[in-house]
Amino acid sequence: MHQWKIWIQNKDLPDLVRLMRPAGPVQSLKTGMFGQKEQIMDKKRVIVVGGGASGLMAAVTAAGEGAAVTLLEHNERLGQKLNATGNGRCNFSNRKVVPDAYRGTHPEFVQEALSRFSVEDTVDFFQRLGISPVERDGYLYPRSGEASSVTQALSMEARYRKVKIKTREHVTAVEHGKGVFQVRTKGWQYEGDAVILACGSKASAISGADGSGYALAEALGHAVVRPLPALTALKCSPKGFSGWAGVRAQGEATLLVEGKKRSSQRGELQLTNYGISGIPIFQLSTYAVRALEEKKSVRLLADFLPEIPAEELEAFLRNRQRQTPYKNTRELLEGLFPGKLCKVLSAQKDLFQALKAFPLTVTGGMSFAQAQVCSGGVSTEEVNPRTMESRLHKGLYFTGELLDIDGTCGGYNLQWAWSSGAAAGRNAAIQEP
Repeated sequence: MHQWKIWIQNKDLPDLVRLMRPAGPVQSLKTGMFGQKEQIMDKKRVIVVGGGASGLMAAVTAAGEGAAVTLLEHNERLGQKLNATGNGRCNFSNRKVVPDAYRGTHPEFVQEALSRFSVEDTVDFFQRLGISPVERDGYLYPRSGEASSVTQALSMEARYRKVKIKTREHVTAVEHGKGVFQVRTKGWQYEGDAVILACGSKASAISGADGSGYALAEALGHAVVRPLPALTALKCSPKGFSGWAGVRAQGEATLLVEGKKRSSQRGELQLTNYGISGIPIFQLSTYAVRALEEKKSVRLLADFLPEIPAEELEAFLRNRQRQTPYKNTRELLEGLFPGKLCKVLSAQKDLFQALKAFPLTVTGGMSFAQAQVCSGGVSTEEVNPRTMESRLHKGLYFTGELLDIDGTCGGYNLQWAWSSGAAAGRNAAIQEP
């Protein structure tokens, strides 16, 4: 008994109170052993489904707010898609403000979360975790040049915050009743006060990108806008692009939907044996694939000399002909374009159209496995934009690509993962169950 008294005297009161708590969720007033009233509160139990970018951010944030967090990931390792981003270099954010950076049925949905966890907040957060940023024209990368360093930093922070990480746990159902969530896997059942669905989308060839989060959301009564491949190349007709396959050329692509201009993007166009690719095409693909799904006509006009206005093109070509009168049409284009492209362009009936508005009929996008992200997802009309909480079930949250939000190339999708994950994690931990 004497030894027990000595041990008590040398323990901090909070530690002693924690050790004396009964099992299970309790919130009550008790008389402490030193006579004062103590409020005994168990930690809020938060279950995060998905160990990718937004799931790791949600788990770390919730644990930092004092929640008891369990992270369920159906792959063997965390952050496998994150490790592949930016060709393995991880363009984790972007300081450039681009008007068309985010798409979806309601692209304005992102503003609340982005304002509460901004690009600068992201930089500060990762610097604290040891990730030094390198900026290239607004694009932000880890100085290591390795995406895996970002995943490792998040994983180490999660373990430091006492997040229980369970890999190879595929969630088959999420049920809600009497203020408690039951999360079922193939081999176990987890109980929590809040659940964050951070399952990602169907995009990517990486194992685990199966779109299972959509089914979980639908089973809970949420509407899902049909997911479609985005940030992908486009298939075009007429067929027979072997003549220019493999060519890379600077240009501008304009997307027409039902004959009306939808958007234009400039940069390196990659010409393929099935159609056209490159970052400008990726940026337009969200609109193109969605329009095709709606049975609309979709065309692309490729401008291979965007720096020369159409009204100046004739004078430009005549001047080249005057300086080298011995050249035929194909030879006249040499020095402007790669040889294979010169051959294709010079064979067209209308050279001016070929140079400034080469017409392509879009017939489809690539598969989910060949897309970087998805458009579509859980309807944002049923989610609170400030907290990421479901409007249908208190304590249920959504993050990242699972929602009907997709970003352009350049780190915008990862910034959305950080911002939405931070909002969900914070609010899941602090709001009353």
